Amino acid sequence: MQCDRAMTATNATTSEASQVKVLVVDDEIVLADLLASALRYEGWEVTTAHTGADAVRLAREISPDLVVLDIMLPDFDGLEVLSKIRRNDPDISVLFLTAKDSIADRVEGLSAGGDDYVTKPFSLEEVVARLHALLRRSGSVVAPPSNELVVGDLRMDEDSHEVWRGEDSIHLTATEFELLRYLMRNPRRVLSKPQILDRVWNYDFGGQANIVELYISYLRRKIDKGREPMIHTMRGVGYVLKPAAGADDRA
Repeated sequence: MQCDRAMTATNATTSEASQVKVLVVDDEIVLADLLASALRYEGWEVTTAHTGADAVRLAREISPDLVVLDIMLPDFDGLEVLSKIRRNDPDISVLFLTAKDSIADRVEGLSAGGDDYVTKPFSLEEVVARLHALLRRSGSVVAPPSNELVVGDLRMDEDSHEVWRGEDSIHLTATEFELLRYLMRNPRRVLSKPQILDRVWNYDFGGQANIVELYISYLRRKIDKGREPMIHTMRGVGYVLKPAAGADDRA
């Protein structure tokens, strides 16, 4: 599957995430997690489901603003999921996601009430752009976000590109900044090397893991050296950023 780097995210803090809720429904767990990570980077609150039954239940519980819905699901298809969701919320915006690429399939999905349609393989940039368009079309309004990300005692100003750990200012290169921003937008979430490559370097995963390891080591020297560590390695899985032990837990 080809996953291009998502478009530059709108500035958002963790507090903004509650303003736009997205439900991602796909039985491919890796794909659902990748989409969720990209959408959280937009500052949105994202929930995932891997079956039609879970999708219907979660839609009732969280009342999402947007649904990214795979048509091919293991229990019942996305068209039936859409029908059940729309009974409770007729105005919800739905982006269909499917491997089917025929005109008839597109017409069927849109005729069933889908607002837009993306076929696999797709780019994350396209999915994000289409979801922003659906938000605009639906009239959803998001309050202007703050420009500062905060995780524990680590702060980042996304406009000025300034970073502080406690009272200490930290100078980062452009790539280090983008890597840290991705980690800070996903605190406490384990991010895999393929996810990081796709987001920060726009690479497909193909033997490029060493560049992630290298830049994580650069960040550790600047962020963690002489302090309680915030960047942790989950062996065989990826990396996670968490507030340091004893720091103000704002993540």
